Amino acid sequence: MKKTILKVSTAALLLTQMFSVGGVEANTVDTTAPRVAATTMTKAAVPVMTDNLFKYGLKKDVELPVTVTAGGLSYTLEKIMIYDFNSKEAVALRNTYKYGSQSGLIANPKYFVWTKITVKNNSKKTVDNIGGEKWTLSFKGLGELNSVWGATKRGTVNDKEALNRLILKPGQQLSTYQAFMYEDGFKYFVVRLYFDGKFDEKFVVSEK
Repeated sequence: MKKTILKVSTAALLLTQMFSVGGVEANTVDTTAPRVAATTMTKAAVPVMTDNLFKYGLKKDVELPVTVTAGGLSYTLEKIMIYDFNSKEAVALRNTYKYGSQSGLIANPKYFVWTKITVKNNSKKTVDNIGGEKWTLSFKGLGELNSVWGATKRGTVNDKEALNRLILKPGQQLSTYQAFMYEDGFKYFVVRLYFDGKFDEKFVVSEK
């Protein structure tokens, strides 16, 4: 009798381990199959792609995300993707949000740049981009990427899909996406922030 109880208990323990470790459902268990140790298959974590700067000859000194802070305002660049202006990726984004074929400063852009950002207002002032951006992105010389606004988001405030009008009261923050157009080459990559008379910058790719 003791031997029978022991065999039943062992079988029950093995099935319990299969359910909890291997994630096997009860109706898929073949109780007539030989007993084998339960194993788990762990997939290697796939790195999250935060940029494609390498495609344009830019070797990073620091990894994204990067944060710059000035006057109580912080800007974090989470991701940046550079696309040839007429690539399928750029065309899809331009069509989705109705970005035009040029920006206010660039008549014949070579590149469409898509960024994911987080902006936090830890100052005592309201942040409003109606008078211009508080941050800039630069790849070469004194030129800066020119931010653009999509027609589908015209008039919206603090949109989480594509940035248009930004108004952040003290203590507020926003995570969103922002588009730029660019027409020049690539030597380095720097993020700069200006707010309330203060300034901060961080080189993601330094100039060699």
